Order: sequence, then structure tokens, then C-alpha cells
Amino acid sequence: MVFYDLLKFLSVLDLSQVRYWPPLLSNPSFTLADRVFMDLGIGVDGDSNVTRIRVDGDFNAKAGFASSSDTGKGKCKVSGRSIRHGYHLVKGKSSHPMEDYLVAEFKKVNHNELGLFAVFDGHLGHSVADYLRAHLFENILKEPEFFSDIETAIRKAYDRTDNKILEKTAELGRGGSTAVTAILINGSRLVVANVGDSRAVLSKNGVAIQLSVDHEPSMDREMVEEKGGFVSNIPGDVPRVDGQLAVTRAFGDGSLKKHLSSEPHVVDETVDDDTEFLILASDGLWKVMSNQEAVDFIKEAKDPQTAAKNLTEEAVARKSKDDISCIFVFAGLA
Repeated sequence: MVFYDLLKFLSVLDLSQVRYWPPLLSNPSFTLADRVFMDLGIGVDGDSNVTRIRVDGDFNAKAGFASSSDTGKGKCKVSGRSIRHGYHLVKGKSSHPMEDYLVAEFKKVNHNELGLFAVFDGHLGHSVADYLRAHLFENILKEPEFFSDIETAIRKAYDRTDNKILEKTAELGRGGSTAVTAILINGSRLVVANVGDSRAVLSKNGVAIQLSVDHEPSMDREMVEEKGGFVSNIPGDVPRVDGQLAVTRAFGDGSLKKHLSSEPHVVDETVDDDTEFLILASDGLWKVMSNQEAVDFIKEAKDPQTAAKNLTEEAVARKSKDDISCIFVFAGLA
């Protein structure tokens, strides 16, 4: 019970916000002190570089400090369709540094216009999420089947990227990350993939359509047990793989990998005249807002950056305590 006492001492009273418990039983070398230092941001974040779309500040270690944010937008015109995006990130109330990263950019590859959008929600440190930001899309685009069989290309790239992360455990640490990626091809085709509980929601004629799958232990119990793991059900807490991790599919997490998967859910969607916008966001948003509530809240938005900002601020107003990353993509006709 010492971990519960420590959480209360740090004023982290909502255990559903604790993504990863310390694996004291499964990994004796990982001590309670390790977890405390990671939560306080001490001796974990060796990289002090701040990227354009990453929030990283000199935050007070006391739980409950004010949030910081980062924001931006971009646009591209493809085949008569105006594609505009905006993003906004907000630091949550947890005691560890910001662990969310995102990608929002346009790129031309072999005469094809690609919109590349992703949210990475790290746990037990930011290193794996940062690695994904830098390398996942690069690895996807390098796959020979990218244009002929994009689903296979994405699955292979997810697997190879995860293997590389596991090889770099000494450098990247013991943590992991969720991922939701969206690739918009020539403004007419949208391919979404995800592991974990970061989510992609499409609005068509005002109706919210979830394109991703929340890989939660309660839904993936059979897979975990087939791999030799178990799903805990402690009163007052969310189900966890081996009593530790609140998602069943993720990048990294080397100490739990034999009971997890990095196999993504992939969906291929046609973008037509009924397609209005896409929302990508980490679970800090979805814990306090349903898919349809999110769509309804910003359906009248004219500016994508303002839409992403308003959505994250509404989640904070609804008492979300987690880091929140949100990307809003307009796919309307010019």
C-alpha cells in the first residue's frame, strides 16, 4: 500500500490518471524510487531540446501546477480540395514532464501529396514518443509497398519501429507510447492506424465516426492471457496488463512486451463531399468527452487551430488531468 500512500502525498488522487504502475514484482531492478524520480522528472529527461511542436518546460515538481501549451497550424491545396490543419497541446496536472508529441505536416512523395498527422502519448517518460515523432512516418514511407499495399506497409513499419525501440531500451528507457497516425493521400483517401488509446474521429454530415480502436485491457484480455499475462481488476482503478499498464498495444514497454502487442488497427477511408473534418487526440481529451460531443463542440469552427485549442480547453474545463494533444484537420472543398 505504500504506492497509494505516496500518490496521496503527491496529491495524485485519481488513479485512473496513472498510466503505468511501477513493476516492482515483475522487475525487481525497477524500484519505487525509480518511479518517484520519473514522476518528478528527475534523472529521466536527458534531452533538453524543445521541438517546434513539443511542450517541454521547467515545471514545478509539485502536483497541480498550471498547464503550459503549444499551438500551430498549416494548409495545403490538393486537387481542388483545401486541406487545413491546426494543433494544440496542453500540459496536464500530473507531476511528470509533458509526454505527448505530435506530427502535423504535408509532404510530396512520388508526385503524391501526403498529409501526415499523428499523436503520440508517452508513458514512463517522453523518449519513446519523441522517437516515434522523429521516425515512424519516415519508416512507413520507406516501405516498398507504401503505394501498392499501404496497410501492409503500415503494419510492417509499426513492427520494425517497435523492434528498433526495444533495441534502444538502454538509450530510450523502459517506457512506451501509444500512437494514432493518419495519412491523407491526395486529399481523397485517409488511412488511419493506431495502437493504444489515442483516438481518431471523423465527422461526416455531423456524425462522429471513430476510425481507431481503444486497445484497453478489458477489450483485449484474451490476447494478453494467450501471451501468458493477466489483466488486473483492482477496485477504484482501471484494468491493467499485469497490474501495470492501462493499454494492451503500445510501442516500447520492454519489460511487458511479451504480454503486449504493437500490431496496429488499420482503416482505409474515402474522403468525399460528406467528409467535414478529422480529430486526432490523446486520451486526455476522450476521458472527459464522447466522440459526438467533440464533433458537436467544434462543428461550426472556421479556423482549425482555434478548433483544436477550444477542444483542449474544454477538456481542461471538464477537469481532465492528463496531458492533452489535439489535431484538427479540415478536409472541405475549396
